[in-house]
Amino acid sequence: MGEPAAPPGGGTWHVALRRTPQQARSKARLTRVLEAAERVLVSEGVQALTTTRIAAEAQVSVGSLYQYLPDRDAIVDALAAGYFARLEAAMDDLVRAAAAERWDDPVAVLIDAYAAIYRTEHGFRALWFGSGLTERTRAADRAHKRRMADGVRGVLLALGLARDDETLARACHAAVLAADALAQEAFRRDPEGDPALLAEAKLMLRGYLAGVAARGPGLPS
Repeated sequence: MGEPAAPPGGGTWHVALRRTPQQARSKARLTRVLEAAERVLVSEGVQALTTTRIAAEAQVSVGSLYQYLPDRDAIVDALAAGYFARLEAAMDDLVRAAAAERWDDPVAVLIDAYAAIYRTEHGFRALWFGSGLTERTRAADRAHKRRMADGVRGVLLALGLARDDETLARACHAAVLAADALAQEAFRRDPEGDPALLAEAKLMLRGYLAGVAARGPGLPS
């Protein structure tokens, strides 16, 4: 049997597992389980993520599922790890692109890129807009936002818009926190993202980051 398809998050779900599958068959089964969990999350919500429901959806035994994901919290943590990994991979791509290209409006590039992800990642939206986040997932989200802030800083440095110091790091973290809150509200209002609110987010963040980067060439207003 060949290698299974990459699981949600490119394999990073293993950080939330009771044990890590070693054989190709076990990895494929777990991938199927997480794909089933995402379908249930999107269609029925966080509260439906029970081991019994997920096992039935994935057509595996509850005992087989329990080896890796013993309860709803573990399922939520594993799904969240996958979503974080996809968002961070997209940020890594943007940092590389910023180093090779010249963007007239980096704030718009970043917000548009992440709005596009929000439109397609229905599971991420269902998880974040629900009420079933675990303490482990909340802690992982705080670490994730700091990694995203590092990416924003990398973009600004690659474009020559700022000098690297603690002020820049702190400002990028604040910008990510603000952008995340605005994006969530935009997508609560409209499944495609409320364009007026996303436009306001761009306006706000351009002004804020331009002030932070005042020692450099600056950002468009």
